Parts: sequence; C-alpha cells; structure tokens
Amino acid sequence: MITIIAAVAENRALGKDNQLIWHLPADLKRFKQVTLGHHIIMGRKTFESLGKPLPNRTTIIITRNKNYKQEGCIVVNSLSEAIEASKTDENPYILGGAEIYKQAFEIADKLDLTFVHHTFEADAFFPEINSTIWKETERTCFKSDEKNKYDYSFVSYLRK
Repeated sequence: MITIIAAVAENRALGKDNQLIWHLPADLKRFKQVTLGHHIIMGRKTFESLGKPLPNRTTIIITRNKNYKQEGCIVVNSLSEAIEASKTDENPYILGGAEIYKQAFEIADKLDLTFVHHTFEADAFFPEINSTIWKETERTCFKSDEKNKYDYSFVSYLRK
C-alpha cells in the first residue's frame, strides 16, 4: 500500500516559500506515530525544508540533480525509482511536495490527510480529490485549543 500523507488547508494550500504555513502539534504528533519505521518519500525541496532525515524512518529524496547527495538518505531521480527503493516496506509514505503529490495521485492506494479548517495564502497546493476515484473511509474532527490554533480533521481515503 502506498500512502500519501499531507496537511491541507480548506483552499488546498500546503505551504508558502517552501515552509509550512501553520503549526498544529496534534498533526505533527500523528504524523510521527503513523510514519515511524516506514520509508518516507519526498522531493528535494521538501527534504531541505525539514533540514535533516527524520529519526527512525528511511528517507528517500527525489531530485532531478544526478549529483545530489544527502548523508543518511537514499537519493533517486524519479517517483518510480523511489517506489522501487521502498519495496521492502509494506506501506511507504509520500510526503510531497506539490509536484510529487500530483505524480503520486496516479499510483497511491490511500490518502492520509489532516484538513486544517482555515484558508491560507500559499504557493503550493494539494491536488483535487476526485470522489469518483477516492472514497472517504474515516474522519475524526477536532476543535482548536490552546496548542492547536485551528479546527482540524484527520481524514482517510482509499482508492475505489
């Protein structure tokens, strides 16, 4: 199973200037729990926004730059190479960015999303979720609190 994981605003915003726009500790905690022990696949800019490989996960970076190297990571030049490099994992996670998500929509089996119930100015956006292709299977909603500034929902979809 290949899973796309993302935090997405109401206007499908993902980020701006290669950074997250919001801070939701509950989403970060869930992200860590879900991805621990798995291969995580991301584009170079997404990796560089993180700054380092995430602990207890196998980091796979996709870049067009054939000379790109990153200690502690697997570097590949395409999404198909990334999937091949993660074949020992029964459930690799695709972390983005926007262009990688767009490509991954063709092959992913599951979407594991955090919807942030707010609209943000952004320069990177998540693809449209087509209800003829994706079926919502789970939704848990939360209100903002002292740690999480925005209402949010954890939502899962499976390919029909």
